[in-house]
Amino acid sequence: MLLARVAEVSRQVAAVSARSRKTALLAELFTEATPEESPLVIAYLAGRLPQGRIGVGWSTLKQVVPPAVAPAPAPVLTLAGVDAAMDALAAVAGPGSQGERTRLVRELFASATVEEQELLVRLLSGEVRQGALDAIALEGVAKAAAVPAGELRRAVMLEGSLPRVARAVLEDGPAALDRFVLRVGRPVLPMLAHTVGSVTEAVEALGSCAVEEKLDGIRIQVHRLGEEVRIHTRSLDDITARLPEVVAVAREVTSESFVLDGEVIALDPGTGRPAAFQSIAARVGSRTDVTGARAVLPLTPVFFDVLAADGEALVDHPGRERNAVLARLLPEGHRVRRLEVTAPGDPAQREAAERFFADTLARGHEGVLVKALDAPYVAGRRGRTWLKVKPVRTVDLVVLAAERGHGRRTGYLSNLHLGARTEDGGFAMLGKTFKGLTDAMLRWQTDRLTELAVEDDGFTVTVRPELVVEIAYDGLQRSPRYPAGIALRFARVLRHRPDKPADQADTVASVLAAG
Repeated sequence: MLLARVAEVSRQVAAVSARSRKTALLAELFTEATPEESPLVIAYLAGRLPQGRIGVGWSTLKQVVPPAVAPAPAPVLTLAGVDAAMDALAAVAGPGSQGERTRLVRELFASATVEEQELLVRLLSGEVRQGALDAIALEGVAKAAAVPAGELRRAVMLEGSLPRVARAVLEDGPAALDRFVLRVGRPVLPMLAHTVGSVTEAVEALGSCAVEEKLDGIRIQVHRLGEEVRIHTRSLDDITARLPEVVAVAREVTSESFVLDGEVIALDPGTGRPAAFQSIAARVGSRTDVTGARAVLPLTPVFFDVLAADGEALVDHPGRERNAVLARLLPEGHRVRRLEVTAPGDPAQREAAERFFADTLARGHEGVLVKALDAPYVAGRRGRTWLKVKPVRTVDLVVLAAERGHGRRTGYLSNLHLGARTEDGGFAMLGKTFKGLTDAMLRWQTDRLTELAVEDDGFTVTVRPELVVEIAYDGLQRSPRYPAGIALRFARVLRHRPDKPADQADTVASVLAAG
């Protein structure tokens, strides 16, 4: 298959909003692709390179986009050819590597048409945002292979890889689904949660439920088979060697076969309050001196679910049964704090749930998860049987620059660079966001920021710091990338504030005080 065909469908998917139409476009594409090509189609549409990071950034891309490298007059690049080119880029290392990467990228772009160059830029920069993510790609594969989407989703959950499952069903049909079962030792895609505004709203939606502390740590999935223990992250990376304390806890469990779902956190020994997420992330990310890092910041695993135990898969069992198994396997100190609401219509139980939420925040955690007691474990997407509730923080920041959009946002200024006021009268950047912007907001901010533009390098437009935006965010994290040493977590735009002058925007100090 030619890359041009994937680029064409990428543009088409970006141009439509109806999920059914997106699914139909992807199903047609998967029907045309060979089973061997389907993993690459999925990866490229979702904005991923199978090779991971390959050392190509904007400094290189600026040297190859038109007019620096003229596009090819007609499509010749195949998916296999592009994949081989990415393999070659990923293999570059040592002295002169930057020059060699630039040469290889120029060679690739010289063989690409205008549309293919655009897709390659977005792939290499991580800027593919056209809505053809795994959930929709899964539905497209299901339609192309004539298998029920629910059954395909379950297979992907158990296998942990849509590309592998897609190739199997497109090659062998529905019978291939029988191959995919839960096996201890092979990571499973984690179940995710939707966000709602309050605990009461969540209880009303779910009925009988459990309210659990939402810990601000690193999601882990722990597999044990005999003496073998493996630990995987939310993205299914193996981090066993970095977490010896979690391995030790797993080996203390009486069962020798299980899969546990939880978080790894760090607690202050004096207060019992959790350490900052960034400290935990740095500790988990340590690949060299694990012993030293453990001494500085010991970690504690806290589990909230069990997917298998004693040779039995439990993902189809209701949540109350899985929790009973979890309580049998682990002591209270390694299980998440929870409160069951068995009579959701009882005002006293609702009040108890709200108090649990307030107490959780007072203990330093980021919110709660409300889970239906009768729901199975459904992984790989955000189900409606797990609902998360977190306090909403807002701040008024100033736009310092904006990046040119891609896909549906081509022609607009999209990704905003956000700054808070500093003591010296300047602004310190606290992060970027393109989330929360409607089409109307994009049009308005593009017009306004164009008026404020002072510099344009073709990718980023620097503007006079005059436009204020109200930003919602989930918290702060330490960041050496930004001058204030902090960055907003999960920032999204709520509204523009043209009525508010920049000198009334929040300061770095006020953002720090808000947390």
